[in-house]
Parts: sequence; structure tokens; C-alpha cells
Amino acid sequence: MEAIWQSFFLVALSEMGDKTQLLALMLAVRFKKPWPIMAGILVATLLNHGLASAVGGWLASLVDPSTLQLLLAALFIGFGLWILVPDSAGDTPSAPRFGAFVTTVVAFFIAEMGDKTQLATVALGARFQAPISVTIGTTLGMLAADGLAVACGERLTNIVPMKYMRLAAASLFIGFGGYVLLSSRWR
Repeated sequence: MEAIWQSFFLVALSEMGDKTQLLALMLAVRFKKPWPIMAGILVATLLNHGLASAVGGWLASLVDPSTLQLLLAALFIGFGLWILVPDSAGDTPSAPRFGAFVTTVVAFFIAEMGDKTQLATVALGARFQAPISVTIGTTLGMLAADGLAVACGERLTNIVPMKYMRLAAASLFIGFGGYVLLSSRWR
């Protein structure tokens, strides 16, 4: 359960203001079909993060545990710093002429390639070596954050500025990196 919860919170917060959340907002405004968009986010995230968490678990088997702990701590702290740099809507792929579901699956899968949440999923997969639990957690985190964009859209950004969401997410990643670093020292 720890892998699911930590994966959920890290991804849900880091997704706030991310290019895929902006993409979800853009698709919701364009298609006005929330359920096919959410289903597309689900399918794309399961595929993308399933592969990423499996790769993370495989990479963990290649590195000794103490080196892995240091690498993971550095990765999480690095992700925290990366989150502080806002994404722009111009980084997202344009929507093709297909329906809401297919457009969302393709656009989200492509947008997540090399994104901080995908790389965080690789790191979480390496940390917990539980690809299914990590994939469940990260997928639920993506659905929560992107569901807010689909359902509430612009109203949410009027209540909580993205700047504060990014600060909260960055703090969580840096704190998690510090926790991993400190826990490796006391083993």
C-alpha cells in the first residue's frame, strides 16, 4: 500500500500545472466530452506508466542497494527542482481529427514520454520494485490531477494559483528525496 499511496501523492501533486494537465484542459474545452477524455487518460497512463515502473524495477536489479538509494534521492530532489520550472501549453502535441478518446490516448501517451511524471514513475518503480502497485498509484494520481482539469478547468486555477501547486509538489519531491537519503544512512 505504501507504494500506491506515495506514487499517488507524488504524481498527483507533480502533475499540477504540468503539460499533460494543460493538455487535459485543452481537450476538455475542445471536445466537451469528459468521460471519453478521462478514459483516454486512463488507457494512456496505464500503458506509459506500466512500462516505466517495470523499467524502474528492472534497473533496480542492476544496481547495488546503497548506490540505488543515493541515485533515487538525487532523482527525487532533481524532480522537485524541475517542477519549479512551469510547463507551457505550446509543448503539447496538437489534437488530430479523431474523436475525444483516440485523440486523448495518443496525445497523452506522446506527451508523457520523457515527462517528469514518467521519469518519476521509473524512479518509484526502482524504489519499490512493485510495478503493479506503482502503476496503480501513478495512474490514480494522473487521473486525480487531470480529472480536476477536465472537470473544473479554469475555475480551479482561479482558486489555487499554479505557482502554489508547483511549490507544494516540489516540496513533496524534495522531501521524499531527503527521506530516501536519510533512510539509506540509517540502514
